[in-house]
Amino acid sequence: MNAVLNISAYKFINLEDPTALRETLHHRASALSLKGTVLLAEEGINLFLAGEADAVRQFVAQLQADIRFTDVTPKESWSATQPFQKLLVKVKREIIRMNHPAIQPAQGRAPAVSAATVRRWLEAGHDDAGRPVVTLDTRNAFEVDEGTFAGAIDWRIGKFSDFPEAFRAHKTALQDKTVVSFCTGGIRCEKAAILMREEGLEHVYQLDGGILKYFEETDGKHYEGSCFVFDERRAVGPDLAVAPLR
Repeated sequence: MNAVLNISAYKFINLEDPTALRETLHHRASALSLKGTVLLAEEGINLFLAGEADAVRQFVAQLQADIRFTDVTPKESWSATQPFQKLLVKVKREIIRMNHPAIQPAQGRAPAVSAATVRRWLEAGHDDAGRPVVTLDTRNAFEVDEGTFAGAIDWRIGKFSDFPEAFRAHKTALQDKTVVSFCTGGIRCEKAAILMREEGLEHVYQLDGGILKYFEETDGKHYEGSCFVFDERRAVGPDLAVAPLR
């Protein structure tokens, strides 16, 4: 029986008190016997937590009671066992490292497209304006190897901070296309989409909620394989159940 609720969520927002917030969130999560990782930085919050369903949802309700996080809506999946060994709540320089401080999603997101829209575009082979659509995987190469969208662009990056240089090397090939950047849960492809737009690529969107939201809201068509996740499950399939590694 899958009795453990797993959630992931993030939000880019200016936080003036990440250290104080760390103490608050660690106390709440610990009191609810949750395990996982919460990353905080001046640019926002990124979390992956798991536990008994009522406890997880109580934590989310407490988080949403803070006006800064009222619109945080976690992605959910289930597992038979706890996929994390301990609870970590950390303050970092970035909640997802890009080493590109000029990219500040809290100042304005790149346009996002829903999972249903992306599926429809991929089915048609073009966007609503008739422009060819390509999907761009912003994850690390070892993650891509577990599964990705059929025909997705994969620059075989070793870490996300390699993305800006890889984009600049391939920018010309993307000029006349609609580019949908994607990642596991949305955080990396959001920063990537902003970078690409700021460097002159006009028709760039992020897949809202990433692969996990695509699995949650569609039948998973056009995605091949499973999605690597950074916990003891290692990978989940389009049904969000634990999947064997390739």
